Amino acid sequence: MKTSMLRFFCLPVLGSLLLTHMQGQTPAKTFRKVVSQYEIGAGDDFLRRIEEVNRDIAARGVVLYEPDGRKLLTGYAYHEMYDWDLYFENLYMSYFGISDYCFTNLKSFLNRQCVNGFISRTLIEKRERQHFKPFLAQIAELGSRQTCDYAWLEERGDRGRMQIGPAFKSVSYYEQLMLSIDYWMRYCDFDRNGLPVWNSSDHSGMDNQISRAGRLDEFRYEGVDLACYIYRELRAMELMAEKLGKAEDAKRFRVRAALLADKINTVFWDEEDGFYYDRDEHTGEPVRVKSAAGFIPLWAGIVPPRRAERLVREHLTDPDEFWTEFPVACYAKTEPDYVQGDIRDWGCNWRGTTWIPINYMIMHGLLDYGYADVARELARKTVDLVYKRNEVTREFYDGESGEGLGLKRFWGWSVLAYVMPFECETGYDPSKLDGSAVRPLGRELFGLDFPASDDPRPISTHLSQDGLQ
Repeated sequence: MKTSMLRFFCLPVLGSLLLTHMQGQTPAKTFRKVVSQYEIGAGDDFLRRIEEVNRDIAARGVVLYEPDGRKLLTGYAYHEMYDWDLYFENLYMSYFGISDYCFTNLKSFLNRQCVNGFISRTLIEKRERQHFKPFLAQIAELGSRQTCDYAWLEERGDRGRMQIGPAFKSVSYYEQLMLSIDYWMRYCDFDRNGLPVWNSSDHSGMDNQISRAGRLDEFRYEGVDLACYIYRELRAMELMAEKLGKAEDAKRFRVRAALLADKINTVFWDEEDGFYYDRDEHTGEPVRVKSAAGFIPLWAGIVPPRRAERLVREHLTDPDEFWTEFPVACYAKTEPDYVQGDIRDWGCNWRGTTWIPINYMIMHGLLDYGYADVARELARKTVDLVYKRNEVTREFYDGESGEGLGLKRFWGWSVLAYVMPFECETGYDPSKLDGSAVRPLGRELFGLDFPASDDPRPISTHLSQDGLQ
């Protein structure tokens, strides 16, 4: 990043960027305490697993994307870049002081933005009717918070659909992020109630949750998860606008976020069931399918306390619903199409299996609402699942048997399992949208530096099938 352009440089408070003590303990003592309390096992073996994961990321997850001449990050052996994956992958990379891919990946996606704001949610295999999930502003905010550089957002250039000529003349990245958010409301909210719809379950990222998010190109179901992600995008834009001295913009984003939070709590909440359901835009009726998407409002921080208690006590921790042997099930066990295993009926299986980014979001929601006991148990079970039950990191997991599923090896968002116990114990949350410092705790807690990625494998616009399982 160009430090000479730091017109709005945020001066770090001494000690805010490097962890020196946690809860009155040295990092070494904190590490030993977490390893013991979360039943991780031998600390040296655990560190070797993290080193192994980091070597995979450096050697196979960092690639040279030839059309843009940039180093990009991916968790997939077949080298696709996905929307929300990028955010969670970069949360992990922040542990080692690496923010590069918040910017390089983001800019490569923005180079392909249409004039209406649309950006395909995948970089290589274009999904021309599936807009990038609402994580772009959060990615930009995460990177900016690490570098204390927000001026880059106002850099102007000719961008968008670069393969057929620039769609924008002298557009800023800040303006492109706003366009991306507005696309949801202009083109995906057909009844104009302020709640856009998913294209399909595939678009939601929860590939085969068809019974709640629809089939390909249905554009029918208002997702509670989608609305929560947009809420967080608005909050991220508010923070960045404040850093850029755009007080009026910040106020508008804040008001829009508050109105959206009210809609989420008014439209999606079912008082009788004590759960957040999606809504069928065609009928106006709730989609009474209990998905882990119903817990995302906890992560967004917009749930009234009484509702949070019902979500946690009546549903999340119920072993007959979401609290499987290795929680959290992405579908409640009470759903007729609940199933474990790698069924591959429509993409990956999200109808009961355990996915680590879902656990990560829910864990932080639990901590924010005072359910530390449940959060600790979730973190303990998650690291048990990913580290102790499986020899290598996997893409997702059977929530009943603990078997790893999908890609093998995997170095994408599942790696968050390794840091969840430490965040749970210390209260550290790099995903929190409050302007707090992002700390390179991997160096402090683990004593590890990230290996160099000096000779990344070049990729073009064609997917490699290497490593597909």
